[in-house]
Amino acid sequence: MKKVITYGTFDLIHMGHINILRRAKALGDHLTVAVSSDDFNTLKHKQAYYSYEQRKEILEAIRFVDEVIPECSWDQKIEDIKKYDIDLFVMGGDWEGEFDFLEDYCEVRYLPRTRGISTTKTKEDLSHRND
Repeated sequence: MKKVITYGTFDLIHMGHINILRRAKALGDHLTVAVSSDDFNTLKHKQAYYSYEQRKEILEAIRFVDEVIPECSWDQKIEDIKKYDIDLFVMGGDWEGEFDFLEDYCEVRYLPRTRGISTTKTKEDLSHRND
């Protein structure tokens, strides 16, 4: 069985998220998604609309996702790869090169993002609707 893992905040789920999850799942048999915890988001100076528990529950309802785990620090990736016996680490193309060091532990692949779609853009669009 080929195991795949990806990481993210996954706030305000949109088609870009669905596309990357679909493509990540197609690369293996089991997809684990590590979701940034609320405390980790605070450390990253990110504010998610939904709590970790809500984002976890939403992801668990998506058919491409087999397992959801918390991401609590930048440094846990090697530990996760070993603990969950991961074969392939997947991230969006905007992270190209950032996680190449993980190639000592598993295959690393960067997937192109869906053009014109991002959580940041969604938040910006929503904030301008009332202008």
